[in-house]
Amino acid sequence: MGNTNMTITQIKQTSTTPENQDFRYDWTAEEVLAIHDMPLMDLLFKAQTIHRQYHEDNTVQLASLLSIKTGACPEDCKYCPQSAHYAKKTGLKKEPLLPVAEVLEKAKLAKEHGASRFCMGAAWRHVKDGPQFDNVIEMVRGVTDMNMEACVTLGMINQDQADRLKDAGLKAYNHNLDTSPEFYEEIITTRTYQERLDTLDCVRKAGITICSGGIIGMGESTYDRARMLQILANLDPHPESVPINALVPVQGTPMGDKEPVEPIEMVRMMATTRIIMPKTRVRLSAGRTSFSKETQILCMLAGANSIFYGDKLLTTNNNDTNDDLALIKEAGLNVA
Repeated sequence: MGNTNMTITQIKQTSTTPENQDFRYDWTAEEVLAIHDMPLMDLLFKAQTIHRQYHEDNTVQLASLLSIKTGACPEDCKYCPQSAHYAKKTGLKKEPLLPVAEVLEKAKLAKEHGASRFCMGAAWRHVKDGPQFDNVIEMVRGVTDMNMEACVTLGMINQDQADRLKDAGLKAYNHNLDTSPEFYEEIITTRTYQERLDTLDCVRKAGITICSGGIIGMGESTYDRARMLQILANLDPHPESVPINALVPVQGTPMGDKEPVEPIEMVRMMATTRIIMPKTRVRLSAGRTSFSKETQILCMLAGANSIFYGDKLLTTNNNDTNDDLALIKEAGLNVA
């Protein structure tokens, strides 16, 4: 694991002296872990200082997420109720790709309720060319025409597919790394870590912004968490959006009995992400239902400036939209 006993002075010297030092692409996992493990008050102060330097004060983006094709995914991700491997135990039923008109109607409603980004997720291992992908292209065009940021997560894609999505107006492609390369095979065996990186490479080459993060609470170590962030922070340029998810244990999946993530663990991940990727939009994502409003506000203090907004995150429950708006108002934040 290496030595993580950096002093606060050393950390400040390596990542807060002049402005260009804030943007590094050569982080070691040990450096990231040292930041993660700083005394909490110092960590929060550092994260908030960097956040205010690169982002508009007191704003949060609302991103709405819709499952446009649910279940029967051939991947074996141990956390996911959409995996066909666990369907008999989770009881999640396969649903076909939603019609274009229905998706666009939901996007319109999301915009009316304050969302500026509309994310569409399909439970595929990889995109296949044909009528269904053509429909996704139409969805992207429609959302873009509403002056919303269109985002999709469709599994693996090749360069031609990425280029088609870009031509349709796609703003962002979500493809999470989930965890560290070392822990990865403990949760997924049907897709390699390199395949995930290859998809991100296609997205970047197409000129689409990258949305990529991970999940904590799956049994990984804090070093695994630092390692995941290290890989993301060493992408040049940094991902424009990094969602940090707390595992939502779903009965019937192999991780259905995991203990909830401790709130401060999520706060530390938010702050660390903000410090090593200063301009990135850090998204407080799945798992918010288990956190108090005070924890969520602390995450925003630590640098989170986006939340998934809506009653569902693909197939798992999310916070009530009225509660979220009340939380934003109480914290004195404005919707970006």
